[in-house]
Amino acid sequence: MDALDQISTTLALTMGLAWASGINLYATLFTLGYLANTGNIDLPPDLQIVANPMVMSAAGLMYFIEFFADKMPGVDTGWDAIHTFIRIPAGAMLAAGAIGDLNPAVELAAAIMGGGLAAGSHATKAGTRVLINTSPEPFSNWIASISEDVVVITGVWACINHPILFLIALAGFILLMIWLLPRIWMGVKKVFGFIINLFQNENTPTGQNPPQ
Repeated sequence: MDALDQISTTLALTMGLAWASGINLYATLFTLGYLANTGNIDLPPDLQIVANPMVMSAAGLMYFIEFFADKMPGVDTGWDAIHTFIRIPAGAMLAAGAIGDLNPAVELAAAIMGGGLAAGSHATKAGTRVLINTSPEPFSNWIASISEDVVVITGVWACINHPILFLIALAGFILLMIWLLPRIWMGVKKVFGFIINLFQNENTPTGQNPPQ
C-alpha cells in the first residue's frame, strides 16, 4: 500500500506540475516554492531550487506582470504565443525533476510525457483565449484569466495533498482536451482567416476584386 501511495504521489506531482505549467508557469513555480517553504511538501532534490527566495522572487514578479497582461484582449494572445517556447520546456523539466533520483530513462520518459501534457494544456488555454477575444467586452477575458489562476494554484495544491483525486480530475481534463482541441483549432482558423481577409479587402483598390 505504501508503494502504491508513493507511486500515485510521484505521478500526481510529475503530471500536475507539467499540466499547470502549460497554463500559468509563474503561478506554478511560486505556489510550489511557497508550499515547500511552509513545510507542506518535501521537494525532490532536482526541484528544491524553486524554493530559493531568488527564484520565488523572479516567479512572483513575472506572475505579477502576467496577471495584468493576461487580462487584456489581444495582449494575452501575444503573451501566450511567446510563452509557447517557455511553458512547454519548463513543464518537461519540472516533470523530470519531480521524478527524483531515478534512472535517466525514467526521467526522460517523464520529460516527454510532461512536455506533451504541458503542450496540450497550453494549446487549450491559448486557443480558447483567441476565441474569447472575438467578444467585444473585456469581462470574459478577466473571468477566464482569474479562473485559470485559481485552477492552477488549486491544482498544484491538490496534486500534493490529494494525489488520487487529482489524477482522476486530470484524466477527465485530458479527455476533455482531446475532445476540445480539434474544435478550438477550427475556431482559431476561422478567426485568423477572417482577419486575413479583412486586411486583404482593406488593401484592395476600390473597383478591383481581391486576388483569389
